Amino acid sequence: MSAESPLSPPTRVTIVLATRNGATHLREQLDSYLAQTHEAWDLWVSDDGSSDGTLEILRAFQAAEQHRREVRIVAGPQRGHAANFLSLLCHAELPAGPVALSDQDDVWLPGKLHLALSALKEAGPVALWGAQSYHTDVALRITGRSQPPRRAPCFRNALTQNVISGHSATLSAGALALVRRAGAPAIPHHDWWLYQLVSGAGGTVVIDPAPLIYYRQHRANAVGAHRGLAPKLRRARMVLGRTYARWLNANLAALDRASGLLTPENRALIAELRAAGPHPGPGRPLTFHRLGLHRQTRLTTASLYLAAALGRV
Repeated sequence: MSAESPLSPPTRVTIVLATRNGATHLREQLDSYLAQTHEAWDLWVSDDGSSDGTLEILRAFQAAEQHRREVRIVAGPQRGHAANFLSLLCHAELPAGPVALSDQDDVWLPGKLHLALSALKEAGPVALWGAQSYHTDVALRITGRSQPPRRAPCFRNALTQNVISGHSATLSAGALALVRRAGAPAIPHHDWWLYQLVSGAGGTVVIDPAPLIYYRQHRANAVGAHRGLAPKLRRARMVLGRTYARWLNANLAALDRASGLLTPENRALIAELRAAGPHPGPGRPLTFHRLGLHRQTRLTTASLYLAAALGRV
């Protein structure tokens, strides 16, 4: 079923774009919005203190599009990419309705918005959609592609890792309302938070297997692609490190504060997990296993349980 019917106006979606010194590639991303087969969109941009030509590019785009759509530019909080996105999603004047998140240096394939909105309409009132991407070099030459997760998305997976790429994420109107009720907590990664919050509240998480974005890889990426065995091993080692533990603790604290938005089952799960504490020994991984916490592969799940036994998480 299409996201719109001939008898109703097309669903209006807001693209939310976070920028910071992105002038080098920004024009190509903006052009890819204009090439979308779904033309009923507006653009909200949160700029996090750019000192290059980013704002000039955005203002020129705003002037060119002013008769067709709203292009709104606001000042970001300058506390990192996660805070930039969440502050924009929680902006008091952001229109209600579906929102599509966008990075500044990607290029969207023309059918991305149409496919996202069609899937969200079928998914239910509170839903999060994500897709795959072609990995490219700075000149958009394809070097690889992402793969959908092996296991179905769920809250017990969301507690331990993210499987939704922020540059492809699209929220239904109900999911955006949920995010706004939760506010803008201090969390490490906004896309991981969206996965946790929507799945924790009993919403639907849809992962499209199709690559719909050119995901440009360069040194300025906030988070780059993970391909091959070496990144898998790095992720397994990361789970044993302190940074991952800090991420988990920040996410759990945020979920605790938003516990009223979670299902009773997931609220109880969070309470039990926090009560157990990161104490070394066999009890911690046994608690993880009993609660069904897992990552997407056996290797990374094993590293999670080892980190739990060592008291790292």
